[in-house]
Amino acid sequence: MTAAPPIVTEPPALPVPDVSAQRLGQWRRLPLKAKSGAILLGFFVLAGIIGPEVTPYDPSYQNPAPGLALKPPDAAHLLGTTQSGQDVLSQLLVGIRLTLELALIVGVVATAVSVIVGVTAGFLGGFWDELLSLASNVFLVIPQLPLLILLLGYLPQKGQTATILVLSVLGWPWGARVIRAQTLAIRSRDFVAAARETGESTWRILAVEIVPNQVSLIAANFVNTVLYAIGASVALAFIGLANLNSWSLGTMLYWAQSQQALQLGAWWWFIPPGLAVALMGTALVLMNTGIDELGNPRLRDASRAVRVDGRRQRPADPTPVLHAAPAPPGERTRLGRFAHSFSRSSLLGEGRQP
Repeated sequence: MTAAPPIVTEPPALPVPDVSAQRLGQWRRLPLKAKSGAILLGFFVLAGIIGPEVTPYDPSYQNPAPGLALKPPDAAHLLGTTQSGQDVLSQLLVGIRLTLELALIVGVVATAVSVIVGVTAGFLGGFWDELLSLASNVFLVIPQLPLLILLLGYLPQKGQTATILVLSVLGWPWGARVIRAQTLAIRSRDFVAAARETGESTWRILAVEIVPNQVSLIAANFVNTVLYAIGASVALAFIGLANLNSWSLGTMLYWAQSQQALQLGAWWWFIPPGLAVALMGTALVLMNTGIDELGNPRLRDASRAVRVDGRRQRPADPTPVLHAAPAPPGERTRLGRFAHSFSRSSLLGEGRQP
C-alpha cells in the first residue's frame, strides 16, 4: 500500500513582475521626439538644480583687475568674463535655475486654472459655460505683450513674484478653450452617462471620468505654457521689465545688450544665454510633438515605418510601386515618344496610341 502524497496547503508562489523591465518598455514605446526632448530638458533641469551649487565664482562679483574685463574663454573662466570682470559661466548656471523655476511655476498655475475653467465650462454647460467662455474670450482678445509691459511697468515691485503672477493670469485662456472642447466631446459618451445613472456626484465624475481621459492634452498644454513663460520672461527681462539685480537668462541678455557686447565682439557674453533659451525651447517643442504622437493614435501609427523592398514606408505615404508594368505591344519607348514629339503627325494629333 502506497502512502498518499501530503497535501500542500500553501498557495503557489506567483511570479513577481519586473517593474524595471516594465518601465524600460514604456520608455522604449515613447516617440523619438519625446525622448530627445526629455533628455535635453533633463540636462537643463539638472544644470538648474546643481548649477548654483558648483558655480566657480560669485556671479555678481565685479573684479577690478583691468585685465579681466571682456576676457575671452580660458581655463580660469570657461565662458569668459563681462565688461565688469564677472564670470559668464556662473551667471549662466544661476540664470538657468531662475528661468526654469519661473517657467515651471507659471506652467503649473496656468495649467491648473485652464483645467478648472475648461472642464467646468464644458461639463456643466448653460450659464456657467457662457460665463467662463466669456471670461476666456475677453483674455484671448487682449494683446498680451503690451498688457504685460503695462502691468509690470506700473507695479511697484519687479521681482519674480510679480512676473509669475502676471504671466499666470494671462497664460490660461488658450488651454481652457482646448480643454473645454475636449470635455464637450467626452461628456456625451456612455461611461459618463453610466456614472450619472449610478448617482455619482458631479465632482467625482469630473475627477475620475473626465480629467483622466485628457491627461495627454493637459500635459501638452502644460508644456506649451512653460514654453510661453520662458519666452515671455526672457523678453520682459531683455527690455528691462524685471529685477535686474537677479541673474536670469533674460537679465544676462539685457546687460550684454546694454553694454554693447555685440559691437565689442564679446560673443561669449550673449551667445551662451541665447543658446540656452533656444535649446530649452527646442526641448519643449520636441516634447510637445512627442506627446501629441503618444496621445493621438493616427499620429502614432503614421510615425511607424516598415521596410518594403528595402525602403522605409510609412502608413501615410503613397502605396509604393515595386515593379513597373510591362509596356503593351506597339507602344513607343521613351526615346520613341521623345522623337515622335517633333514630328508633323504629333502636331496634327495623328498617330496617337489608343
